[in-house]
Amino acid sequence: MEDDSYFEDDEDFSPIRSILGLLTFSTILPIKVYTSIEYMTKLTWCWPFIHLFIGILAALCGYISLEFLHLNSFFTAAIVYGFLMIITGYNHLDGVMDMADGVMVHGEPEHKIKIMKDPSVGAGGVATLFLVASLTIAGIYNILDYNFLFGIIICEMASKTSLITTALLSIPLTPGIGSYFIRETNIANFFASTIIVACIAGLLGGMVGIVGVAGAVVSGIIIALIARRNFGLANGDVLGMSNEVGRLFTLLFMTVALYYI
Repeated sequence: MEDDSYFEDDEDFSPIRSILGLLTFSTILPIKVYTSIEYMTKLTWCWPFIHLFIGILAALCGYISLEFLHLNSFFTAAIVYGFLMIITGYNHLDGVMDMADGVMVHGEPEHKIKIMKDPSVGAGGVATLFLVASLTIAGIYNILDYNFLFGIIICEMASKTSLITTALLSIPLTPGIGSYFIRETNIANFFASTIIVACIAGLLGGMVGIVGVAGAVVSGIIIALIARRNFGLANGDVLGMSNEVGRLFTLLFMTVALYYI
């Protein structure tokens, strides 16, 4: 998420082209629409709605697995998680490992940032990725036990709400692509995006969906605070961690809500 050679710079701003560019950037779908990083990140607040579409595809994958292949809920949960990772090109997994390595090491923020940006991966990064991945699969398994397929759509959409929550509360580490997303996130577009996401989640899952979005916001706040305490600043790795933990927190909050509501 830190290499901006992927983008073109000589063009006029087009919202449609920028949304398609964001889709190209964050998935392996053969859209192949490229735009400048400055123009693409102006629509960061639209990112959850792009992943609403990805969530629908993942829910369809889960439905086929359950209803046509007759796989059990655990196997289906693993397939759905694998589908999400593959279709998003494993885009944020390096962020989980890199931020975890930076947080785990002792020292001043400058040293922690150096470790976070180091291309090698430590034990803390590998272990954290394993925990986040396994807990996410367990969360999908849990909502499938309640036959709540819409929860897959909600958790994928809300993962980006977590990301933009962290972006709103962070100071960008420059240079890097992550800094563009952070600078383009403000209170107005954050609240507009989150309210729309909550409305969609409410339509799909009632109060359970809304509680899930609240979990994503809580996740984004926690990751932003951890990043500020350890690094002082945030980059694409921090946003990637927020995305993956946001999906997990959404599932956690929805699972609890499904029991009590």
